[in-house]
This record gives sequence, C-alpha cells and structure tokens, in this order.
Amino acid sequence: MNNYELKPARVFEQFAEINKIPRPSKHEERMIEYLVKFGNDHGYETEVDETGNVIIRKPATPGHENAPMVSLQSHMDMVCDKLVDVEKDFLNDPIETYVDGEWLTAKGTTLGADDGIGCAIELAILDSDDIEHGPLECVFTRDEETSLTGAMGMKAGFMKGDMLINLDSEDEGQIFVSCAGGKTTAARFVFEREEAPAGHFFIKASMKGLTGGHSGDDIEKKRANAIKILTRFLYKMQDRMDLRLAQFNSGKLHNAIPRDGSIVFAIPASEKETVRAEWNIFTANVEDEFHVTEQHMEFAMESADAQSVLPKDASRRFILAMQAVDNGVFAMCQDEALAWMVETSNNVASVVTSENEINIVTSQRSNVMSNLENETNTVRAAFELAGAEVKMSDGYPAWKMNPNSKLTKVAVESYRKLFGKDPIVKGIHAGLECGLFSERYPNLDMVSFGPTLRGVHTPDERLLIPTVQMVWDHLLDILKNV
Repeated sequence: MNNYELKPARVFEQFAEINKIPRPSKHEERMIEYLVKFGNDHGYETEVDETGNVIIRKPATPGHENAPMVSLQSHMDMVCDKLVDVEKDFLNDPIETYVDGEWLTAKGTTLGADDGIGCAIELAILDSDDIEHGPLECVFTRDEETSLTGAMGMKAGFMKGDMLINLDSEDEGQIFVSCAGGKTTAARFVFEREEAPAGHFFIKASMKGLTGGHSGDDIEKKRANAIKILTRFLYKMQDRMDLRLAQFNSGKLHNAIPRDGSIVFAIPASEKETVRAEWNIFTANVEDEFHVTEQHMEFAMESADAQSVLPKDASRRFILAMQAVDNGVFAMCQDEALAWMVETSNNVASVVTSENEINIVTSQRSNVMSNLENETNTVRAAFELAGAEVKMSDGYPAWKMNPNSKLTKVAVESYRKLFGKDPIVKGIHAGLECGLFSERYPNLDMVSFGPTLRGVHTPDERLLIPTVQMVWDHLLDILKNV
C-alpha cells in the first residue's frame, strides 16, 4: 500500500513539532513554555493559570466579530508507554513517527496523538491567516491522562467562550455529547516479609503480548487483563497447595488495560511438576477463551531465585481480594437509544510490589453517578474485607447531554453538508474534561470530536491520516457558520 501524504500539511507540521517536546503527564513544563512562546510570537493574548493550563486568544476575522466566542480545547500531556525491549526516556527523548500505509504510528512507543493531534489542530488554526472564524480561544489543559488536575484546577472565568469544541475523541464521524464520570480506588497491603518454608521451590510466571487498550473505550471488547489472568492461576494453585507469593507486578496506568505482567511465588518442591502441568492446561484454556481478541498473547514459566515471601495469611488475603475484584463491564445503559453503550465498568489497572507493600490501582467509570459510587464501594469493600488500606480519589463528573444544544445542531448540519451523510451523535464511556467544564461553566454549549485513533494508551497507537483532513474541514466549516 502506498503511504498517504500528510494532509493538511499545516496540522502535521505542528504535530511534528509537538512530538519533539517531552510531555508526560505531570511533566508538561516544556510544552507550556512552547505554547506561551507560540502565542506571544504571534502577538495573541496568552494566559497561563495557576494550574498550568494555557489559553491563546485569536480575534475574529473581518465580518465575524459578533459571532459567539468558541473555545477549542485539547490536553497537552500524553500517555507514555513502550514495548518492553524499546529504550526510551520519555522525559527527554522525542517521539519517533513513521507512516504505515494510511496510518501514522510511532517506533515502539505511544504516538502521542492522544491528544497531540488536537493540540496541533489548534496551533494550525492560530498560525493560519486564511480561515474565517469568530472570536477564538485555544485552550490547552495539562495532566488529563492521570488525574485531570488541569481541568480540575481551572477556575470559573478562565475560559471566556460561549461554546466549546473538545478535540479529544477518537472516531471520525462521531460527535460526542456526553461522557462518563470516573473514580480511582487504590488499595495497599502492608506486611513483613519472611523466609519461605523449608523445601519450597520458586517459580516465575509471566505473560505478554495482550492487546490492552483504553479502560473506557475498550472495556467492553473482551480483551484480557494481565492482572486478572495471573490472579486466576494463583487462586487455583493456592487452593491446592501451600503457595507463598513473593512478587506481583503488572500494569502501569490507571486508564489502560494491562498488557503484560509477572508473578514470583514459592510452592513445595514436590508440587513443581504439578504446577508446570497446570500452567500448561491453564494457559491453553485462556488462549481459547480469548481466541478472538488476543491472538498474540505469550506465556512463560521458569524457575526463580529464592527470595523472601509474604506471610501465608497476607499472601492468601491478597490473592483472595484480587480474585474477588471484578474487571470489565458492570452494567449497560438502560435507555433504549443508548443500550449499546457501557454504563458502568471497573478496570484493575496496576499491581506493584515493593519490599513491604503491594499497591493496587483500579478505576471505575459510569455515566450514572449513583452507580459510579456503587461500583467504587463494591471494589472498596472487597479490598477492605481482605485487610487492605483503601483510598478513593475525588473523581470527576459525568457530562450530561444537552438536548437543546445549538452547537450540536450546527456540527451535524455541517457534517451532512460536507460529507453527504449523517454523523453519529452519541455518548462515550471514557472520561472527558467536558464533565469538569460542565460543573464550572453550566451554560457552556459543548461537543467533542476528532480523527480516528486506534490502540490508544499502548505502543500500538496509530492515527488514520485521511480522517485528519476530514476533521479539519469539518471544524473550519463549523467556525465559519456557528
């Protein structure tokens, strides 16, 4: 297949510049500096709030001075993930991209199109002098991917727009008008390590090659969760023999389905062949269970060096809790028009073992805030019953659909005129900053759309090049006619 030309060129030029700038979540300082310099160099009103959010305002073009002010919004940070055998310092190294047919992707890492392509579209509009539009403000928030601290810290009045277009969606042809709220529930098991019982044999089991994905957008796609798979094996073996856990490590990000992981445990030496045989049976069953969604999973088992272990009771309670905490879809939407959409879910996101602690992070999402509380409490209860210390984040609110949205009407009519078909107007099970904006700006008319992305939050992240031109044309038509 021939490689696609990167159009519109002005957008991809900006995206290339952005990908030279390290911008992991909570480390966006260089991106903030770049945006401020960009705004000042162009002579635009440029502001940075106390949280680090940046706004660059561009006056209306002649004849559009009386149009409502539109805020274009994207987040400046990116999820930083890489293949296990790739060397990359995300705090200093640029993202290396290449064109693969009609897709733009990166060399062994996340691409940063979530949401670098949204930032690039905004910068391209600021840099252009041949676009018709009313008063504009381009809003760049920080730390969206880990805890939404940019949007959470934005005070009412910082944005001035009457309407807001969020450029952080991942399916061209879909216009989003609502999103899920979310919370993070973290559990901590504390223990004093001890020597393994005499005659115990150490084994390391691991898996890799899972699809992973976004814990909101992809949670209903029956993708395997490495943490839950490894837990299932530990639970089975613990039920049959004197198993002592030494290490459990899997997952990195609260909003990503874990793709790989490893466990180290000790069992009586007399049971080691039994464990190996059970592992072979277990992994074959898992491969069959996920034969459609996980065609590249790899399993390994080997002997491990002796090391200290968790006390038997602590090991048992941890494994019981990890088996009890469910993962995936809890409920689908009740409204007939949205029956296809996930309402409530949980993602078991990461497990990290240190000398005397195991820390677990889970994330809950729901479009119904009462059920978000219920799911969070369900996860919390399982961990508390097992004796863990539990902390819950404040979370972020859902964004409710506005049935009288003028901006949605303009966006739909514009899409139909440009492309001869109707866009899909829908909600999303992922969190968007629009939920927080709806609290601070209750009268703000909002929509969200963007070009097509796949493999978001994983090293498989890729951007469908032709859809960037479509989003660009759509956005410019909206700004001209809003």
